[in-house]
Formats: sequence, structure tokens, C-alpha cells
Amino acid sequence: MNAALWAMLGCFLAGIGARDQMLVAALTTRLGRHGGLLMMGAITGALACAFAAWFSGEMAAQMTYPARLVLACFALIAAGGEALMFRPRFKAKEPTRSLFAAALVLLMHQAADAARFIVLALALAGDAPIPAAAGGAVGTGFALLLGWLASEAMLDAQGGIVQIRRWAGAVLLGLGVGLSGWIWLGFNG
Repeated sequence: MNAALWAMLGCFLAGIGARDQMLVAALTTRLGRHGGLLMMGAITGALACAFAAWFSGEMAAQMTYPARLVLACFALIAAGGEALMFRPRFKAKEPTRSLFAAALVLLMHQAADAARFIVLALALAGDAPIPAAAGGAVGTGFALLLGWLASEAMLDAQGGIVQIRRWAGAVLLGLGVGLSGWIWLGFNG
């Protein structure tokens, strides 16, 4: 249960200003509020979370618990790096108005973003892939819902949103490095 709650909170916070959320906001502003876009975003987010949880289960079966903790720290570092390095685009170019095309682009954005790295880290550390995936899917859905409902406000405040995302990335990076050091001292000290 803790993994689900932490994953939901982590994925929602990591989803603020993320590429998938800003794409949903831009498409909503450009094409209108279409429920199918939100549904496709939630489905692709759930699929990406399920893949991260499946991957954690495959890795966990071959690793000891201390090695899983180290990999979870690396996943947090990757989440922080993704949030710091990748800046979302605020102009959507969707000439086809195709939900399938939008879903494909959303899935590519969500495949290796900060939220999925958080799901991977929590699933590895807590040995709870299914709750982590479920919580991550719910948190991602709420982040996309926010982008869908407040699309114009989010696009107007893009500079502030990018700053929030950078701070969140720095916190995730620091958390991953700090936990790595704590684990290293715990096993070697």
C-alpha cells in the first residue's frame, strides 16, 4: 500500500510540467477539450507504468536486495536527470487530429520519463511492482487531468512550470545520490 501511495504522489509531482502533460495541454488548447485525448493519455501512462513495474520484477528476480536498492537509487538519479535535462515543448503540431498519433507520441514521451523511473525505483526498493504501477498510473492520470483542465493557464505560465520541474529534478537527483551514499556507508561502514 505504501508503494502505491508514494508512486501516486511521486508520479503526480513528477508529472507537473512534464512533456506528456504539456503535450496534452497544448493539444487541448489547439484542438479543444476532447475526452478521448485524456483517456488515451491515461491508458498510455498506465501501460508505461506497467512496463516499468514488469521490468523491476524481471530485474529483482536476478538481484540481491542490496543490488536492487542501488538500482533504485540509479533510477531516482535518472528521474532527476530527466527532469533537469529535457524541457517540454509548448507548441503542439498535430495536423492529423488523430488520437492514435497523439497516443503514440504520448507513449514515447512516457516510456522513459521521471514518473516511470520513480515507479521503477519504488517497485525495486519495496518489492511491490503491482502497487507501484497502480499508484503511478493514478498519479499520471491526475497530472494529465490537470494539464487537460488547466491547459491555457499552464501554457501561459510555462516559465514557472519549467522552474518547478527543475527544482523537482534537483530534489530527485539529490535524493538518489544521498540514498546511494547512505547505502554505500551502510554496507561498507
